[in-house]
Amino acid sequence: MKALITGITGFAGSHLAEYLLAEHPDVEIFGTYRWRSRMENLEHLGTLLGDQVRLVECELRDPSSVRYALEESQPDVIFHLAAQSFVPSSWTAPGDTLNSNITGQVNLFESIRSLGLDPVVQIACSSEEYGMVLPDEVPIRETNPLRPLSPYAVSKVGQDLLGYQYFKSYGLKAVRTRGFNHTGPRRGDVFVTSNFARQVARIELGLNEPVIRVGNLDAVRDFTDVRDMVRGYWLAVTKARPGEVYNIATGDGLTIRELLDKLVAMAQVEVRVETDPDRLRPSDVEILIGDSSKFRADTGWEPQIPFEQTLRDTLDYWREREARRQRDGSDG
Repeated sequence: MKALITGITGFAGSHLAEYLLAEHPDVEIFGTYRWRSRMENLEHLGTLLGDQVRLVECELRDPSSVRYALEESQPDVIFHLAAQSFVPSSWTAPGDTLNSNITGQVNLFESIRSLGLDPVVQIACSSEEYGMVLPDEVPIRETNPLRPLSPYAVSKVGQDLLGYQYFKSYGLKAVRTRGFNHTGPRRGDVFVTSNFARQVARIELGLNEPVIRVGNLDAVRDFTDVRDMVRGYWLAVTKARPGEVYNIATGDGLTIRELLDKLVAMAQVEVRVETDPDRLRPSDVEILIGDSSKFRADTGWEPQIPFEQTLRDTLDYWREREARRQRDGSDG
């Protein structure tokens, strides 16, 4: 089997490559990257990179670039993970977010069609699509109305519905996964769990004053460990039904305040918390707790990693990374 991971250098993409190498070594892995991609997420692959994992330079917004990547890889399965995935950036660059996420996927689908390929395509959609969720709509099922509250969420609705449309119109074997919040080691520090963990790590090293700066702490989220999430992606292409949409979630919610309290309890120093107005969004999704019973029934997926372990692993990742930066004389 040949698998193509778009956005392999990203958070989920790098973990998915690691999972496939460990659990499905017979799969030949290809991954797309851009010349400006941050490659450090793939450092742990070592000599496997270029041998068992082949990288293909690809800009999804360029149709010829996408076609070349598919010609090179001839995939049996595609994990479409590449996207502009940071919600706050979608407020400052909404057009770029829509173009990257929607047009990029159209280019992928049209290249599949023009080359006569027939892969199973997992589309990494998002719980952000649900947007404004009413109190009586939790836990959220796939049938819940989509009321997106950010340009990023709108772009993900577009990706989601394009998957459905291409399945109905052309028989493209798209499986749409609406992943709820997932986190863990290697998560970018613009995302809440990593941001808090990095702040703690820098305070412990004496690089920051003992203050953790935060945004909205009252939002409720359903967190899955990224290693459980990418295992779900594999099950999506091997066991889920093409044309269907699936939530991937634990079904357990906690506030960002509770998440912060757990991290602070793991800190080796005393800290205080201050609200930073720059971290508040024009509108925020207040509650996202998912019902993944449909996905579990079709694939047998269950989350396995406790959230406390996820937080501890994330904090240890940032401790090691910040200590290494300090040794190297870099504060980046």
